[in-house]
Amino acid sequence: MDRGNGVDAATLFEEGGLTYDDFILLPGYINCSLADISLETELTRRAAIKSPIISSPMDTVTESRMAIYMALLGGIGIVHYNNTVEEQAEEVRKTKRFENGFIMEPVVLSPDHRISDVDAIKRRHGFSGIPITQDGQVGGKLVGIVSGRDIDFEPDRSKRLREVMSTDLVTAPIGITLTEGNRILRQSKKGKLPIVDEDGNLVCLMSRTDLRKNQDFPLASKDESKQLLVGAAVGTHPDDRDRLGALVEAGVDVVVFDSAQGYSVFQVDMIKWAKERYPDLGIIGGNVVTPDQCEGLIEAGADGLRVGMGSGSICITQETVAVGRSQASAVYHCARAAHQKGVPVIADGGITSIGHIAKALAVGADTVMMGSLLAATEEAPGEYFYEGGVKVKRYRGMGSPEAMADRGARRYMERDEAIKVAQGVSGTVVDKGSVVDYVPYLLQGLRHALQDLGCRSVRELHEGVEAGRVGFEKRTPSARVEGGVHSLHSFQEPHRFSSSKS
Repeated sequence: MDRGNGVDAATLFEEGGLTYDDFILLPGYINCSLADISLETELTRRAAIKSPIISSPMDTVTESRMAIYMALLGGIGIVHYNNTVEEQAEEVRKTKRFENGFIMEPVVLSPDHRISDVDAIKRRHGFSGIPITQDGQVGGKLVGIVSGRDIDFEPDRSKRLREVMSTDLVTAPIGITLTEGNRILRQSKKGKLPIVDEDGNLVCLMSRTDLRKNQDFPLASKDESKQLLVGAAVGTHPDDRDRLGALVEAGVDVVVFDSAQGYSVFQVDMIKWAKERYPDLGIIGGNVVTPDQCEGLIEAGADGLRVGMGSGSICITQETVAVGRSQASAVYHCARAAHQKGVPVIADGGITSIGHIAKALAVGADTVMMGSLLAATEEAPGEYFYEGGVKVKRYRGMGSPEAMADRGARRYMERDEAIKVAQGVSGTVVDKGSVVDYVPYLLQGLRHALQDLGCRSVRELHEGVEAGRVGFEKRTPSARVEGGVHSLHSFQEPHRFSSSKS
């Protein structure tokens, strides 16, 4: 390649370790509109998804709510395992049971709860329309519903809900279709539609707000039974075999063997055992950063690989134990080795922007795994709070002292050690709203990147890089400054979901 048009990937990575900020992609010939660009990609040898995005198996990132919306948006969520076997399996079941437009696990109260309890739910979840059952549980006899119009102007917030709830209810029978439910909601002008069984017990709920939000997810990741795809993380200790069995029974589609350093006798043995026991289960091994590691896990039976060691925003592995690799170099070298065997790779760590997603894919990743980018969304576990006047959520590494005090030490093979060495930190991340808005913004930005490169798909990007048609150029520190906002007295940040292109 003429150096005036940059260098090819092989030449770029001849030198030492590179991060995503150490290089830039050079433009190609725009030959299509954004609507023509496909983001479909490989998750494992046998499974593809429409969007190259995966939520990280961290206890401040992925439980069922995140997994549901990641799948609806064309990606997949990996449920963390910093919990009991039963709790993790239930998060998988919730995702598999989800039906577009139906809330299978609605928040429910009893007649003896107070208006102040509704206030607390509104502060936490942002809504106040709540079904009331006799026992305050899903499956109990439906006796009423409370909405804002019932309580907004009530000065006494200690009143029991039985005194204010509406009992003139519009309900629908179990088995109703989404279209029929939507029609009833329109005709009744209600905000919520309880779905009940023949005995009047609450089964699930339909919401006018959620219907508007959920009515069109054409990219949704689904299995052959039209259920959403979901993944889960598992360790490599002997008792994790029981956990894996429970997850398979719950319907998990892909499992990630979760180790900070994945090339070990423990993971190799676990992969071999799992492939023999569950031959149809998608297995992702890792984490790895060298071709030798990749080849070892692929030989054991891995269907996909997770690449990255010490590059996450809350990870201090490289500082603490001096082992790891610069993320762009890790992805490039691992992808070359894995793709020769027909195995996709996940770039895990170091993703802080749309540009980083594009660069990760350009150096060989099939998908990217995100932690900090998703940790402050509404769908992530945890509560919002204000820090210095800014709305934030807590975000912690699974190697942080707090996570390791729970169950996170298993990822670092320290579960039974008396002295634990932290390889992560805890912090806060700024509110990004809902993934229903944020992820499409990221994906549209990625389409812009592919368009500028002259590539119609992730596959075409990989082929262009392999053939040397996509050019790369190293960036100096001053080039990075020049590429950002500079030389202004002041400036206004663009709206974070703005996707207009100058």
